[in-house]
Amino acid sequence: MSRPVHFEIHASDPQRLIGFYSQLFGWSFNKWDGGDYWLITTGPEDKPGINGGLLPRRGDVPHALAAVNAFVVTVDVDNIDALLDRVLQGDMNGVLAVPKMAVPGIGWLAYVNDPDGNIFGMMQADRNAK
Repeated sequence: MSRPVHFEIHASDPQRLIGFYSQLFGWSFNKWDGGDYWLITTGPEDKPGINGGLLPRRGDVPHALAAVNAFVVTVDVDNIDALLDRVLQGDMNGVLAVPKMAVPGIGWLAYVNDPDGNIFGMMQADRNAK
């Protein structure tokens, strides 16, 4: 069985999205010596998850409500409400794509568009979610 080991974020303005994800999730970004590519560390090696990369976008920014033509990453979070507030009510310029909903017996899920239109999910574990 094969498992994902890396993800990538495409950015029209890499520094803007580096700031967005650093502020929202505390991820760290290190520029790769081989070109316009930033390695993303999402957390400690002893915690489940994967690391990724960020690169300049080639082509147009996705249109609002356009169908997703990619894999969507969902991030495990401790407090989905607090993070949704930060994204939507602060100066982070995120947009709610799909409102928070219960995934019964699993937790709470919402989808957000980052400032460049990339969609990602946030999931807060809660076995009592209904």
